Amino acid sequence: MRLKLFTAIIVSQLLCLFCIASPNNGKFILVIDAGHGGHDAGAIGTYSKEKNINLNVALAFGKLVENNCSDVRVIYTRKTDVFIALQERAEIANRNKANLFISIHTNALPNGKIAYGSETYTLGMARSSENFDVAKRENSVILVENDYKEKYAGFNPNSSESYIIFEFMQDEHMKQSINLAQSIQKHYVNLANRKNKGVHQAGFLVLRETSMPSVLTELGFITTPEEEAYLNSQDGINKLARSIFEGFLDYKQTQDGKIRPTISYNPKENTAESEVKDTTETKRQKLSQKDNKVDNTESSSVLAKALEKELPAKEIAQDTKVENAAKNEKASPVLTQTNNTEKPVFKIQILTSDTPLKNTDKQLQGYQNVESYQEKKGGMIKYTCMPTADYNQAVTNQKEIRKRNPGAFMVAFKNGKRIDLGEAVAEFKSNKNK
Repeated sequence: MRLKLFTAIIVSQLLCLFCIASPNNGKFILVIDAGHGGHDAGAIGTYSKEKNINLNVALAFGKLVENNCSDVRVIYTRKTDVFIALQERAEIANRNKANLFISIHTNALPNGKIAYGSETYTLGMARSSENFDVAKRENSVILVENDYKEKYAGFNPNSSESYIIFEFMQDEHMKQSINLAQSIQKHYVNLANRKNKGVHQAGFLVLRETSMPSVLTELGFITTPEEEAYLNSQDGINKLARSIFEGFLDYKQTQDGKIRPTISYNPKENTAESEVKDTTETKRQKLSQKDNKVDNTESSSVLAKALEKELPAKEIAQDTKVENAAKNEKASPVLTQTNNTEKPVFKIQILTSDTPLKNTDKQLQGYQNVESYQEKKGGMIKYTCMPTADYNQAVTNQKEIRKRNPGAFMVAFKNGKRIDLGEAVAEFKSNKNK
């Protein structure tokens, strides 16, 4: 009897220790990303800045989740007016093994253009010039970073060739991301009475770099006076946050099958405590809005704004945490890549690790011609397989590898260094036509 009691006590203590040691305790991890911040104001309206609108709605949305979903852990990429590099936003989600990533932004148009409504994006190749322009402006924030060429593997946000990679990219989480985007749009219409501008795909770096279902939602147009007033009003903040929250609940219920919590909304309860406002300027500018006449016809050329200019693009590698190989293992480490050819070589990246792996590591078994590389000293070690100078063969290799590793993707090298995949494909096609 004493032995059983002693055993029960030990087991219970171990369980308690396990719970304490596990930071997530089995909770659903939601990362909320408020676009822009700090010296990056995002789009500018008559009297307000996108970075503040994004943060207000992000905090209100997060508070709804925290108050009503005890089984969800909310992580914010920022809770104050600070700049977060594009790459770091996705890294925050990947490091915390998030289940979902939602990036919140505000749209804009060039001077003289008027538009209304909300829209939500998932990762993919832009199928219209409007969506492509949005992605270019969103991604251009990387240009202010000194080491952006190295950090983003030569990606040029202003070059159409750099976006070729999105044409062949099939995100393993695409279906889930689209379902979430559709749910959010539904509630924008039903709860906030917003014009539905739809669900779209575009090449956003921040979405490319996350290893979980993810969306980027555009709340409205800060450059349209009526929209700007709504986006800065407490009613607008509450309704937009609630719409995203209800879309999140729809999505989560389809994933875990749990009964939705019953929510009793109180407008004051949804107010984010650290709401950011340019109060003096806001009051002054709002008075002048009465003189502004708004054309209710939407521009036929919807060149959506330069919103979050800060989406991160580390590299699409799945941010899988790799266990260290046994210290006593005598197997040799994986060979470092030595392809110094003057023509592009295409490879399939299969995983990353913060420590070198042995060539006998079980995670590398079954892959042909495995090699490793680092883009900077002390950085993550990245593993590739099946090198080829034939891009068409590389596409076939990628499809085959993704049957067992959905997160695998293509990378390109030239003279021993990784280069932009779009440029490599363009060079391959040029050489082929000679």
